[in-house]
Amino acid sequence: MVTESRPLIRPTAAQPLFGLTILVVEDSRLTCEALRLVSIRSGARLRRADSLAHARRHLMVYRPGCVIVDIGLPDGSGAELLAELAAARPRIDVLLGMSGDPDGEGAAMAAGADGFLSKPLTSVAQVQSAILAHLPQAGRPLWPRPAEDGVLHPDPAAWRDDLHHAAALLARTGGPGIDHATRFLAGVARAAGDCDLSRAVDELAAAPHGHRGGAHPALARVIGLVGQRLQAPERF
Repeated sequence: MVTESRPLIRPTAAQPLFGLTILVVEDSRLTCEALRLVSIRSGARLRRADSLAHARRHLMVYRPGCVIVDIGLPDGSGAELLAELAAARPRIDVLLGMSGDPDGEGAAMAAGADGFLSKPLTSVAQVQSAILAHLPQAGRPLWPRPAEDGVLHPDPAAWRDDLHHAAALLARTGGPGIDHATRFLAGVARAAGDCDLSRAVDELAAAPHGHRGGAHPALARVIGLVGQRLQAPERF
């Protein structure tokens, strides 16, 4: 495994994460785009994996300084990866769980995460503070940093990419697989501030497992709303 070297220049108040490599394990482009903007503003390098398998391939090649793991991933729970990384030696400096599900924080912390990010990500300061709180002193700015008030706005292209992905998941998903589809779309809807879609997904998630497939009205409504948004002009 290659450890990514840090530049000689220390982080500054303006770029408090300068030189840090962040691996985000997340299948939503909308969330990844928000983290990309945070990285640009903060001086960090961002790399992305969209599944547990993809993340493990990354980690065989290099060692990031921070790993942010979504709890709900297409091939399993992000808590599994957090537990592996928390037990590994040498340990990665900062491990953060992330989820739009209130229960996600407990799972992340129980797995050994240092902290937790609640989705949707709404501000640069939210992410910066979560990382800086657990970085070694050598990786932090020498001087106090001004409060970062940057707001993270949803990216239209990432929103549409996530909708296309959700449509594909819903079209082919049945049985247990519907759980990941609904969790994914619930997070996307919340991040985009789409209350109608969010309510429809919550209704689908609340339906008994044996009644979510086929022509179930809740599933049909969610599929219809996703289709409407893909045909509509840019939302943001």
